[in-house]
Amino acid sequence: MGSGEPLVILHGFLGTLDNWQTIGRHLAEEYTVFLIDQRNHGKSPHSTEMNFAAMAEDLKEFLDQQWIFEKLRLIGHSMGGKTAMQFATEYPDMIHKMVIVDIAPKAYVGGHEDILKILSSIDLESIESRSEVQKKLEKGIHDQGTVQFLLKNLNRSTNGELQWKMNLPVLVNKYDEISREIKFSVPFTNPTLFIRGSESEYILDSDLPMIRKQFTHAQFERIEGAGHWVHADKPEQILQSIRLFLVG
Repeated sequence: MGSGEPLVILHGFLGTLDNWQTIGRHLAEEYTVFLIDQRNHGKSPHSTEMNFAAMAEDLKEFLDQQWIFEKLRLIGHSMGGKTAMQFATEYPDMIHKMVIVDIAPKAYVGGHEDILKILSSIDLESIESRSEVQKKLEKGIHDQGTVQFLLKNLNRSTNGELQWKMNLPVLVNKYDEISREIKFSVPFTNPTLFIRGSESEYILDSDLPMIRKQFTHAQFERIEGAGHWVHADKPEQILQSIRLFLVG
């Protein structure tokens, strides 16, 4: 969308590019915006391989296809943020500025196991309507925002059967890979903005020294009243923060 220098947005775990459509449209007023479904998510190809090295190479291949080799603005949320950080370790000269939303480069101790278990327990072959899937999700997930977020992964095949867009079995089997830390051989020296939600515990105050060590020009912004899905909870605030940071 839009025109200008390139800007790529990477969604989080179990998400799709649709999660960033609204913010992407606004940023397209200044940039050429690319919203990408990462592998095993959305409409992108399924693969048995699922790790950040592979996802960073996916991004590099896409950028090569688009003839983008420099001046990239890169935004990543959660899993997408780790993909962006992995990409920065391998192709730092391609990135002009980077925005990481509510994730640190550290390893995490799970967090999605219950959701993955609930998703895996739903037999879509025996279900005819979207509302039935919603009821089954609501039995185990009491946050309506999370339920609606997961339902965005549901669509119908060409023969009309309900199916998940994401490659659920691989996401379950490779979940440990998504929880791993991103290791830097040398620090990333270009400007990087870390945005965190005040109600989220994904980036702790105790993480900031480690982040500053790996990102020598790191800036931090805290969005009040936002949880982990900062862009959904406070879209206007995060959009303003991103715009101010990317100028120049």
